[in-house]
Amino acid sequence: MVGSGVSFEAADGDGPAAGGGRRADEVRTAHEGLLQIRRVVNGPEGEGVPAPWEVRAMPRAVALALEAAGLPPSAVDAEGRRVRTGYRVAEGPEGRAQVSWVGPPGSGAAGEERERLAECAAVLERLGWVCLLYRGPRSRRFVEVEAPC
Repeated sequence: MVGSGVSFEAADGDGPAAGGGRRADEVRTAHEGLLQIRRVVNGPEGEGVPAPWEVRAMPRAVALALEAAGLPPSAVDAEGRRVRTGYRVAEGPEGRAQVSWVGPPGSGAAGEERERLAECAAVLERLGWVCLLYRGPRSRRFVEVEAPC
């Protein structure tokens, strides 16, 4: 949490369901801070490209961007069972991040993943990330995110 001595963690889709007014304020503050860092360290490119720390902590930065855009993160309960449909951000190969659309069994997440992952990619591309859509195991789609060259 911001201001409490505990660092802010963006929702990556593998944690408990979070929400409410305070969470929205924390997300907004963290995202505004990210954009300010971009303006300071990126020179003329400003907000249009990820800052070096974002590239080093790509899953965290990607999760913050998606949460700040209002996209819903997935969530799990105390036993690790998926309880909410939404994005999930994980470490990908070679320093990339992977975004998938997941939900509880029977939630229909697989049927909506193409559209919802396209939304995720659009948010990330506006922020300067490079996004590629792939099919993985069981033909499930995911977006691989990388820094621009």
